[in-house]
Amino acid sequence: MAKKVITFGEIMLRLAPEGYYRFVQAESLGATYGGGEANVAVSLANYGMDAAFVTKVPKHEIGQCAVNSLRRYGVDTSYMVRGGNRLGIYFLEKGASQRPSKVIYDRAGSSMAEATTADFNWDEIFEGADWFHFTGITPALGDNVAAVCLEACKAAKAKNITVSCDLNYRNKLWSKEKAGQVMGQLCEYVDVCIANEEDASDVFGIKAAGTDVTSGKLNHDGYKDVAKQLADRFGFQKVAITLRESISANDNMWAAMLYDGNDYYFSKKYPMHIVDRVGGGDSFGGGLIYSCLTGFEPQQTIEFAVAASCLKHSIEGDFNQVSVDEVMKLAGGDGSGRVQR
Repeated sequence: MAKKVITFGEIMLRLAPEGYYRFVQAESLGATYGGGEANVAVSLANYGMDAAFVTKVPKHEIGQCAVNSLRRYGVDTSYMVRGGNRLGIYFLEKGASQRPSKVIYDRAGSSMAEATTADFNWDEIFEGADWFHFTGITPALGDNVAAVCLEACKAAKAKNITVSCDLNYRNKLWSKEKAGQVMGQLCEYVDVCIANEEDASDVFGIKAAGTDVTSGKLNHDGYKDVAKQLADRFGFQKVAITLRESISANDNMWAAMLYDGNDYYFSKKYPMHIVDRVGGGDSFGGGLIYSCLTGFEPQQTIEFAVAASCLKHSIEGDFNQVSVDEVMKLAGGDGSGRVQR
């Protein structure tokens, strides 16, 4: 029977100019849907897992569009709550060469931002579940949503469900001080922590020695220390850290590290030419959760997660639309991109 994963967060309407047009040039905006935990659910559904996404969306047609965008990929939407006045929106301007991508949020007062603990019955939602995933973006929406996250984490722990969290710090949503305080409380319930080179520093003040993310210089020993500090502070069973070297907005080197409390496992490194990097971290999380639930060895786990995420950077939109076979092929060493026929 397929493993059951519950993810919880906000799905938003994504509005973006065509191609590499800037906002000020655009005469039309393409509409798609996405959001951290929704993206993870789509990845897992594509891998054949029983993935359910929990959120609150308005009852009107735009809310239904968000629901439909998930149903299309086989995500279970039966626990989504209807209510509130609006769906959160984010605007994306894709960067190119040395010009960075830009995200503008328009999500204040959204249905999810106004959700309360009364909206969700976690006992019912977690029935038969194996895994629960959320990100640091969700509790950043407000104290009321942070309270829902805390209730969910406690309910998951009571049922012995594995809990994962991607720290995902967003400075447009809250301060470092507030993030550290709220995430510190939530992380007491987390088993598997996902972070990048900046999250651990921004949220918990844990820095990698000898690393400069803007210059692209990474120090492996520094990341081992970060992972160990995180695990020691919160008792995480696993810490996964993505290692991105940004050459430009279009070209990155991509790898990751997994710490399981005993050893450190580094993936191979991929040179990526980026089509769309939004959702890259979420696709890594989806790959990691799939690997853990499938029972992969630690090295295979981190290789699968990185390969999945590498492929996502080649796909338009938030969702990673790849199969297990495609990921396994790349993780196994075939990154040629040759035509399959």
